[in-house]
Amino acid sequence: MAPSTPLNADPDPAPTPEGGVDIPARKRDLRVLARRSRARLSPMTREAAACSVRDLLLARLPVGQGSAVGGYWAMGNELDLSPTLTALAARGQRCALPSVVGRDAPLEFREWMPGDRLVRAGFGTSEPEPDRPVLRPAILLVPLLAFDTRGCRLGYGGGFYDRTLAALRDAAGRVFAIGVAFAAQEMEEVPVECFDQPLDAVATEAGIRIFKRGAS
Repeated sequence: MAPSTPLNADPDPAPTPEGGVDIPARKRDLRVLARRSRARLSPMTREAAACSVRDLLLARLPVGQGSAVGGYWAMGNELDLSPTLTALAARGQRCALPSVVGRDAPLEFREWMPGDRLVRAGFGTSEPEPDRPVLRPAILLVPLLAFDTRGCRLGYGGGFYDRTLAALRDAAGRVFAIGVAFAAQEMEEVPVECFDQPLDAVATEAGIRIFKRGAS
């Protein structure tokens, strides 16, 4: 089965009164399909994919002097990033997890080390305790519901990562954003709006795909 197959059997785009496509409604429809597609993956497939992504990222991500990798703590059936973060920390990489500081604000990244206690936060997330140092990631590992061959990402609808990437890309320096997903989360085309932030790369169990904007 091709990776995009589950996400191709989708309903017709929601029309607008002017005859165009209602992109927000289209995104809502695709989120439902993407969640169903991901939920069909077996526990064995999920575990194997998490290990494959760990090995691929360890081979490609350099340990930066004083730089940080921002990750996430998986919710529900997201690809488990904890094996990757644990292995990165073991080789001396500083790691951070996101913290929601406001509904309309960019995410804040607090330092995380294996064994650290996580606290329950809004939107079903788990995050480091408030006294952990705040870091600015040079590399950001981003969760998603779906992605396409252009590096466009379908998120959960809250806009947190779009705001975060926009803020990091506007700040001094740069961030390299890598979507982390199962290969089955690829779709033919993700609908985009003006505020949607593209990815520089995507890592799945099938490999790491770097898009033109991140080729340097």
